[in-house]
Amino acid sequence: VQLQASGGELVQDGGSLRVSCAALGDTLAWYAVGWFRQAPGKEREFVAAVDRDGGVTYYTDSVKGRFTISRDNAKNTVDLQMNNLRPEDTAFYYCAAHFGRWARRIEAEYDLWGQGTLVTVSS
Repeated sequence: VQLQASGGELVQDGGSLRVSCAALGDTLAWYAVGWFRQAPGKEREFVAAVDRDGGVTYYTDSVKGRFTISRDNAKNTVDLQMNNLRPEDTAFYYCAAHFGRWARRIEAEYDLWGQGTLVTVSS
């Protein structure tokens, strides 16, 4: 299965954006899925993750209350809705899939990665 992230664009401080991760070639239903991001000059960091069934989610502290991860296994997609965006949210956003039920926060535990989609938040 290949992952394809999309939806990144330029938004203003305080704006909203939804980025999506689509699976090509196989079903995402076997995988827990996470979103990570990498800002210029910084290491990639965990943002959010959802378990295989969509019932359990995790978020990094800086996005709690602003971002929501959700999945639609019928459509083979996982979305990250981002509200009240801040300039510090500017980064390439990557989706990743872990073969198994439970969501993961650790980058090394993910088996598949998509290409990044750039989110830029202007002040």
